[in-house]
Amino acid sequence: MINKKMLFSFLLFLLFTTTCFAENPLIQTNYTPDPAPMVYNDTVFLYTGHDEDHATGFTMYNYLLYSSTDLVNWTDHGVVASLKSFSWTPNNGAWAAQCVHRNGKFYFYVSIHGKGIGVLVADSPYGPFTDPLGKPLFFHSWNDIDPTVLVDDDGQAYMYWGNPECYWVKLKPDMISIDGKIDSLVPRMKTYQEGPWIYKRDSKYYLAWSSTCCPEGIGYAMSDKPTGPWNYKNSIMDGNSNSSGNQPGIFDFKGATYTTGFTNELWFSIQGGRSVRYERRSANLAKITFNPDGTIPKIPWFGVGNPTPGVPQVGSFNPYDTVQAETICWSKGVRTEACKDAGGGMNVDSIHNGDYIKVKGVDFGENGARSFDARVASATNGGTIEIHIDTVTGPLAGTVTVNGTGGWQNWVTKSCDISNVTGKHDLYLKFTGGGGLLFNFNWWKFYPVDQTGTEMGFKKADGNIRNMTIVNGTGKAISLQLNIPQLLSNEDLTFNLFNLSGQLVNTMSGINCENRNLIMNTAGTRSGTYVLKVLNGKQTVLTNIVNLQ
Repeated sequence: MINKKMLFSFLLFLLFTTTCFAENPLIQTNYTPDPAPMVYNDTVFLYTGHDEDHATGFTMYNYLLYSSTDLVNWTDHGVVASLKSFSWTPNNGAWAAQCVHRNGKFYFYVSIHGKGIGVLVADSPYGPFTDPLGKPLFFHSWNDIDPTVLVDDDGQAYMYWGNPECYWVKLKPDMISIDGKIDSLVPRMKTYQEGPWIYKRDSKYYLAWSSTCCPEGIGYAMSDKPTGPWNYKNSIMDGNSNSSGNQPGIFDFKGATYTTGFTNELWFSIQGGRSVRYERRSANLAKITFNPDGTIPKIPWFGVGNPTPGVPQVGSFNPYDTVQAETICWSKGVRTEACKDAGGGMNVDSIHNGDYIKVKGVDFGENGARSFDARVASATNGGTIEIHIDTVTGPLAGTVTVNGTGGWQNWVTKSCDISNVTGKHDLYLKFTGGGGLLFNFNWWKFYPVDQTGTEMGFKKADGNIRNMTIVNGTGKAISLQLNIPQLLSNEDLTFNLFNLSGQLVNTMSGINCENRNLIMNTAGTRSGTYVLKVLNGKQTVLTNIVNLQ
């Protein structure tokens, strides 16, 4: 078995390869086969399978979730569902899945090897997902794997799946029962193998699939109707002998179209060669285009040695909001785990000397950053976070010293000054220290300099964040006492209350800071832990945890 540290310590030469490879595979902290994208609220949610670190064959127990607003920096949300989400599944076989949104609900269709297609339902894309049926949605043969679902413009939902045949069926409006009989794809496409993905563009329907095992590429057909007949077109991507499988996932995002897939390149880089091909697969992403007639020009395979360029960043990255440390474009050495700090979520762990995290396209603005906070915990002597610009050995903008905190989940916030950082850069957070594990890392945040060169935000010169005291938090109201710096005393603020899934549940806007005692009406809000963010315009100036009783 590969130890935890070895798993994602890439060969050193990869640090100096082209930037495009630094974005494929998308995730370096886990093996992520069968990626299935869903776009919701200007965010790409990427649901993946999970090849276990020690997998030699298909060893898959759960499903992972990552999200991105720019397609290059991905936030790890951990395990979103597992075989334990069902009462009727075996101990292995969490195969390909897809999540779709309809009528305020999220439906997660999964294939359980040898047991059929199941469905889980949640109120949020982050879960929690539960099984509404207590049994498979259907099981009509061992070929029932790799479901994909389209909710058409008229509201009718269709599901496609299967290996080596492709089947389809209508779903009822409840999305958890089938409507009518199961049919086979007619005619059978000559390269179809498994892993179908249904996609609609304008008035045309596209069915893509993993083609002609093995190796598998991505083939596709087109139709004027979701029920066919389907006309085979070509390959979107040819297979490559360096990878057995593939899995398309076509989606539109902010004016362009992309497809996911997977390769073994992460595993090959870890073992230092290609002699052993275990089922340790990793999600990749590529951009696709369309000819005037709607057909898709062929794109290169994701790449070996000189890989295809990673997709361009969509927009830029804001460093002045609280950023989860597990938001990563590229990393060396680190892993992630469930976090017990206020707010839960995930944190970065397995940090050793020389490891780092890269965040791409961070926009510090014309006036730049003044200071930096990091939320950290250490059961040892800690270490440092070196803040480098553009490369892992680039200009040093600041250094955070992390001391021991008495435990891996005993969290403190540490700060440092930042100098000479303006404009848009790749950000490298490099970890240094002695031998062994250094510390865990939960979140980070920069603070900007305003146009007159003074510090903005709820922050004192000594680096301590000015607090907002939660006097009382109940299911009916939150009483707030504000401690606001003079700089913002005449500004209007917005108070947004989010649940831990990131959903906005309450808001107050146009609040003048001269009012130091406020009441937020939370009638009807369930008890639990929430995040309260205070905004000055579009800039988040304070984040605080609120526990509603």
